[in-house]
Amino acid sequence: MCVAAATEVLAQQQDSRVLNNQLQLGDVISGVTLNVEDAAGEVAVDNAAQGNSLSGSVQNGSLDLSSSQTMNGNTRATTTVEATGDTEGPLNLQTQARGNYLAAGAYGADLTIEASQVVGPSEVTASAAQTNEAARLLGGTSMSTTAIGNTTSIGGTGARVEGLVSQRSDAGVRSESFVVSQYIPATGEVIATSIGNTIAANSTAASSQALTLRQRQAGDAVTANVSANSGNAWDLAGRARATANQSVLYNQGGSVVVTADQSNLSQVRASTVVTAYDYGAATANAAGTGNEVSIGNNDRYLEIDNSQVNSGGVEVTSEFAGAYGYDVRVGVEATGNAVTGYACSECDGQMVISNDQTNSGNVSARATTRITGSGRSVVTSATATGNSGTFYVSGSGNSSGN
Repeated sequence: MCVAAATEVLAQQQDSRVLNNQLQLGDVISGVTLNVEDAAGEVAVDNAAQGNSLSGSVQNGSLDLSSSQTMNGNTRATTTVEATGDTEGPLNLQTQARGNYLAAGAYGADLTIEASQVVGPSEVTASAAQTNEAARLLGGTSMSTTAIGNTTSIGGTGARVEGLVSQRSDAGVRSESFVVSQYIPATGEVIATSIGNTIAANSTAASSQALTLRQRQAGDAVTANVSANSGNAWDLAGRARATANQSVLYNQGGSVVVTADQSNLSQVRASTVVTAYDYGAATANAAGTGNEVSIGNNDRYLEIDNSQVNSGGVEVTSEFAGAYGYDVRVGVEATGNAVTGYACSECDGQMVISNDQTNSGNVSARATTRITGSGRSVVTSATATGNSGTFYVSGSGNSSGN
């Protein structure tokens, strides 16, 4: 395990106020280089680079949290593995780079939050590679790289959560996962994920949320690239996802009132390439989104005031190339702005929705499949959407929108 963290704070308070101010000016870099030969068991790497980090929670009380985090240096995590001979166990590589991270929880308590996260003009990059073409990964492989500019995670049980979260990233955010091998007679999963700004709120058991969320992504690009390659692979999958701004909320047991305001200026690109001369099953998926909001309430009342502006282009490609095998799945999805809202499926749910989406960037999705020999089945899909809004209450109830 390799972890590089510039500033980290852990707080656990009851009926308290926490004031946090973190400023990181220099680079935070974490690197792992591993050479293994004929490994008899698992080969695992957990590699993380983190600019600023704050964790706080409250139980049976109240917490008033005010936080400011600024990361002006580069954040970089790099993992390189050269596996020689037969690797008997699985090859598991996890690589993460994050500019700012904030986690706050409430349990039978009230949480009031005012948080600001800023990543300056810099680079947030995560990369991982297995570089030996003759590698025999007999136990399969699981490789994931994650690069995120700003992260806020809020949650709890029996909690009331309210306040404001503001995020701005002027960074280029990039992730890359690369695998080359001779033989993988097991499951191979290769993933790359890049997000400029992400907010997650998950509250259960008689909870409620009243939040204002503001996200701005303005770096040059948010990119995720996967290249998964093998001479003979039994079940090989590559998945890439790039998102400029993301807010995902779920609540149970009370009302949810959210104002979401997202703007993206960055180019968003996701690319997946999967190749195998002989294959059993092969999957190549890629997805890219400028702005994404998903809010669900497993109770009666949901109110969303959503504004999304995307002027950065969204370009997504997915490709498979092989000779002889069985089943191939290639999928690609590109979206400028997307919002989803849903309420309780078993009670008299009500939604009040105001939705304003503007997309001026080009949105493209391209899927390519090349089989030079023979195969059993090929399923290919490509979807490009400028603006998407989905709101529903399953079961009795009513909804209103404008």
